[in-house]
Amino acid sequence: MSPSITLAIDSKAKAMQADGIDVVNFGAGEPDFDTPEAIKNAAIKALHEGKTKYCPASGLLALKKALALKFEKDNGLKYTPSQISINVGGKHALYNATTSIINSGDEIIIPAPYWVSYYEMVRAASGVPVVLPACTSRNFKITPEQLSVAVTPKTVAVLINSPSNPTGAVYTKDELLALSKVIIEKDIFCISDELYEKMVYDGTEHVSIASLPGMFERTLTVNGFSKAYSMTGWRLGYCAGPQNLINAINILQSHSTSNATTFVQYAALEALKLPAEIVADFVLKFDKRRKLVLDLINEIPNVTCSIPKGAFYVFPDFSAYYGKTFGGKSIKSSMELAAYLLEEARVSVVPGAAFGMDNYLRISYAISEDRIIEGLHRIAQALKKLD
Repeated sequence: MSPSITLAIDSKAKAMQADGIDVVNFGAGEPDFDTPEAIKNAAIKALHEGKTKYCPASGLLALKKALALKFEKDNGLKYTPSQISINVGGKHALYNATTSIINSGDEIIIPAPYWVSYYEMVRAASGVPVVLPACTSRNFKITPEQLSVAVTPKTVAVLINSPSNPTGAVYTKDELLALSKVIIEKDIFCISDELYEKMVYDGTEHVSIASLPGMFERTLTVNGFSKAYSMTGWRLGYCAGPQNLINAINILQSHSTSNATTFVQYAALEALKLPAEIVADFVLKFDKRRKLVLDLINEIPNVTCSIPKGAFYVFPDFSAYYGKTFGGKSIKSSMELAAYLLEEARVSVVPGAAFGMDNYLRISYAISEDRIIEGLHRIAQALKKLD
């Protein structure tokens, strides 16, 4: 397996910062806001009450009941608590899912650009990742025609990520309906990664594909607490789907991590009770930053960027600068451009190669506005230095 490029770059940027170097870090995929106090206090309370022992591997029943209510209210999905599994982060939920679904040689279709770990998770499960390049003219979303052609007798599932990391693309209900018809016709499964569901802009609606006709029994819906509640380090995610698949996921988890941290699950119960205004305030701040980033990127010559409708990333095309040189060395890829920007501009970005599209760089706007301005100014100045 290849290491996570996103984590590797973030680690290098933080190491430079620890050495006293002023690095603007656009690489981090985590909100810069602190976890709300009510959530932290709930964890502290649980600790003081001795909620430090094992719980069922599938998670606390109280949390699963609360998530069942959340699914019904937010997504129009009626899961029973037994159809929900609590996992050690959304990443762990996805890892459990791919491992439970794939037999050796099975194919899973992964639209590109894709979140960096999908590809390696499929490989780790002895599966075959089939990368399906999305249409840039459709804001990085695949078409039903593309999906239909990509399905083979070995295909077992397609992985849909909406809102998307790294592009911020959000599938509309009509687009998901069109894809669901192919999924049903081809009799394959769908893994739906919805970690960024709360972070949508411009009146965009998040739709869970499992809520569409014929999709409930052939979809695993994956979510977590990291993004919406700024709980990245707490490591708590969850998934919901057909009972037989959730049973398999729970068995796998019982032999790997056992339960997710018990007192963190009590904190998650509090997170689900938070006033909607708290998350809405996070989203308003992200939206303001999104507009700022887009304005500044549009000022950089020969860089194009689609408008993200969700998450907290932009995915601009920097390929016009490939072939240019600095110090006699030619820049030929997103990896080399990202390395140049880190060394020359002291700005950390993630190369598009990590997401299956080499012409792009991912820029996270989960940092303050003044750092966004400083970072994009540095990028613009560094690009001017290229011959």
